[in-house]
Amino acid sequence: MVAVGALMGIVSGSLVYYHCAYRNSSVVSLVADVLIVLLCSLAILGLLFRHMNVAVPVDPLHWQISQDAATSLFACLANTLGAAESVLRVAATAHDKRLFIKVVSCLYVLSVIGRAISGVTVAYIGLCLFCIVVLFENSQTNNTCLARISGRRDAANSVQDT
Repeated sequence: MVAVGALMGIVSGSLVYYHCAYRNSSVVSLVADVLIVLLCSLAILGLLFRHMNVAVPVDPLHWQISQDAATSLFACLANTLGAAESVLRVAATAHDKRLFIKVVSCLYVLSVIGRAISGVTVAYIGLCLFCIVVLFENSQTNNTCLARISGRRDAANSVQDT
């Protein structure tokens, strides 16, 4: 399941990269194009369903996000931003010299990369690396589980043979 999500991330990231980097379009243009395609597709499907007298099983107008989901999403966002702000605050005071050096070096490397490569390319490379890491971790987990399962079956077979 995670592998499918990672592959979908690479595919959608590739499409966004093509739209923004090769067509020299902005993210606003991308969002507008996606909304136009969705609107036209839903209109065509609605007309087709009405023509064929097919009832629509789910009404998109009644979709809602629960209060708990919205609260947890914004709590996660607030925690992430708070952690980044506290790291930058500690680095700015220079009480922790190692953290200060790490932050300055990371910001310098990002600055050099930003001057050499466009932001969309950096984001796409980051997405690809993230998906590769997720796929690698997922394959290691599956291999470990498969080794345990096959090991148990071999042990069970040897007990039955004696």
